[in-house]
Amino acid sequence: MDVLSDVLSAVRLTGAVFFDIDAGDPWVGESPGTAELAAAIMPAAEHVISFHIVLAGGCWANVSDSTDPPVWLNAGDVVVFPGGARNVLSSSPGARGPCNPLSMYYVPVNQSLPFEIIHGGNGPRRTRFVCGFLGCDMRPFNPLLSALPPMLSISASAGAFGIPELFAMALAEGRGARAGSETVLAKLSELMFVEVLRRHIEALPADARGWLAGLRDPQLSAVLRLIHSRPAEPWTLDRLASDAGMSRSVLADRFLANMAVSPMQYLTRWRMHLASRRLEDPQISIGGAAAEVGYESEAAFSRAFKRQVGMPPGTWRRSGRERRTIQPVVSQLLDDEGL
Repeated sequence: MDVLSDVLSAVRLTGAVFFDIDAGDPWVGESPGTAELAAAIMPAAEHVISFHIVLAGGCWANVSDSTDPPVWLNAGDVVVFPGGARNVLSSSPGARGPCNPLSMYYVPVNQSLPFEIIHGGNGPRRTRFVCGFLGCDMRPFNPLLSALPPMLSISASAGAFGIPELFAMALAEGRGARAGSETVLAKLSELMFVEVLRRHIEALPADARGWLAGLRDPQLSAVLRLIHSRPAEPWTLDRLASDAGMSRSVLADRFLANMAVSPMQYLTRWRMHLASRRLEDPQISIGGAAAEVGYESEAAFSRAFKRQVGMPPGTWRRSGRERRTIQPVVSQLLDDEGL
């Protein structure tokens, strides 16, 4: 079991690319937080992550209003904002400008993505970069999001990265109006994110704590693989410890110190996340979803679900049906207005 792949699949990671920007010095671009944009750009996603890939030139990047110093990005570098924070890219460090208007962000129905934008001044140095988004589920349990910093940058100089070159090729295909180019760009966005995560995990210090550090720890990752490969198994702390080659006390202490929850709490949260996905299928009963994640009693499952998710499984199912039924019309309205 590849735990990271299992989580990314369960939280339904999906990508989209919106902007191909050619900027001349001096320039600054500030993007709104993705919570403001989600309904317009990825209405089906609970959470939206923004990212930028520098294809040529270079620029500075930072979370807006952050006290941390900005990071310089060279061609081939990638910056991701996992929490969806408002962020700024610029030709000079610390530069600020007006935030991009919300009307820029929409899914067109009468033209292809990405939008091509010429930005900034007429200076001799030009920077070309791609701005895109990734959507995923945040509820009821996404262990990945809380384990990531507000800004995550990966340098191409750390090793052969290759993602920017693939994006450049895909963008060229899009300009040639080749069928499927938007899907290629979306899948490349997902591939990019996985590669960034792997680089981040490999670069974590030896004393790092958290879910991603646990993936790198041989014994903790063994426990996570057991939970993710067989979530419906009647696990106990003793069985998990035995199968992972640890003592009960060592497992309990190390897991809690790294994950901030006990192994059995983590198991319950992951079961509830899997069950929440099954409850979206109208053909699956609440009892059926309970059985699939290891509960023989529907009543016990309902109590656990309400305790972890904050609502009974039936209420969760109805709220999901309403979210899927009421489709936002922002994109169509913007297109009708010619924006």
